[in-house]
Amino acid sequence: MDKNYTYSQALEELQLIVDEIESGKTDIDELTTKIRRAASLINVCKAKLSSSEQEVEKLLEELEEDEQEPSED
Repeated sequence: MDKNYTYSQALEELQLIVDEIESGKTDIDELTTKIRRAASLINVCKAKLSSSEQEVEKLLEELEEDEQEPSED
């Protein structure tokens, strides 16, 4: 994975690359490099989303377990 990018940083850089490609000003030699970089950034975003999803699921499970335990009154 690329350096310690946040999801927002990776997404921002990815958007810049997309904008550059869509502008039509990227020459063919740069295009391959930009697409490789975009793929790397997409992987960073996917990993961050997956990690966040797992953490949320874990927290929800813990909340459900807490609700099911009888209170000690």
